[in-house]
Amino acid sequence: MKFGIFDHLDRRDEPLQQFFNERLAFTVAAEKAGFYGYHIAEHHGTPLGMAPSPSVYLAAVARETSVLRIGAMMYLLPLYEPLRLIEEIGMLDNISGGRLDVGVGRGVSPHEIGFFGISEEDSFAIYAEVLDIVLTGLTEKTLDWESDRFQYHDVPMETPTIQKPIPLWCAPGSPQSIDFAARYGMNVVSLGPTPRVAEVSAAYREAWERHKDHPLRKHSARTDPLIGGYRLVYVADSDAEAVRFARPGYDYWFGHLSKLWRERGGDSPLLKMDSFDLARKLGVVITGTPDHVRETLAAQIGEAGFNYPILQFCFGDLGHAREIASLEMFAEQVMPAFANQ
Repeated sequence: MKFGIFDHLDRRDEPLQQFFNERLAFTVAAEKAGFYGYHIAEHHGTPLGMAPSPSVYLAAVARETSVLRIGAMMYLLPLYEPLRLIEEIGMLDNISGGRLDVGVGRGVSPHEIGFFGISEEDSFAIYAEVLDIVLTGLTEKTLDWESDRFQYHDVPMETPTIQKPIPLWCAPGSPQSIDFAARYGMNVVSLGPTPRVAEVSAAYREAWERHKDHPLRKHSARTDPLIGGYRLVYVADSDAEAVRFARPGYDYWFGHLSKLWRERGGDSPLLKMDSFDLARKLGVVITGTPDHVRETLAAQIGEAGFNYPILQFCFGDLGHAREIASLEMFAEQVMPAFANQ
């Protein structure tokens, strides 16, 4: 079984230069520990995400690592000029030596896309069109496109990717978005209570098989999907120690997650996980000794059916030293139990 890492890059009370340097050191440690992939969020106008330009940060990660797969989870496509994104993807895949994964989405927060003058009502149509333009540009030698929003005429594609096709990711939640992702043959990730992750995993496997002959499958890099389950994880020598540090870390992180919603209104299912104890009960947070974390994760994999745990070790104000210690303890005492799965 492969293990991935998800990173919001949520801000903490330290200079940003120090923050970025420590996070880059974390990616080096993750590669050394044997993790398969490192996925980062894109957020705007919020302390939840300090990588509002994922490509810039991922270029730095690519130079610090050599085998770790890297990618945005997700590029918020309504915010991008498609031609520029095509060129960035080509650059990153070459800089990384063919290690880039490309996650795509329309943005979970109407506040964030609203900063760019895009309404939630228009976001899906823009997302779908930008995706098709990007995939056209990644597969053709020239780009031609004509619509009300975008016009390209005989534009040379001079930054081809190493990977053909490039692996795609998304985070579908509705039946419509699950179908959409399955037609393209994307890998997927889901979050929330374990029963909810199980529903998405089962629905996606069914949709994947149903759309196996869809013409858009030419864009898929896999014959079977990676189905990710996203969990916040903190490992320590004792359950009490894990809770002692993870609880304030979660509260700090959740304050960033909910900031724009609290200040500007609206509702989100994520806001229902507003306490550490509730999130732990729902399975969204896994903390404790290596034995406890290993047993809990194994039970969730069995119940929810995901085959790619995507784990967030850095959150809130845990601090670099504790994050590294948790990562290394997980790699040494939890990961080996899943080696043959």
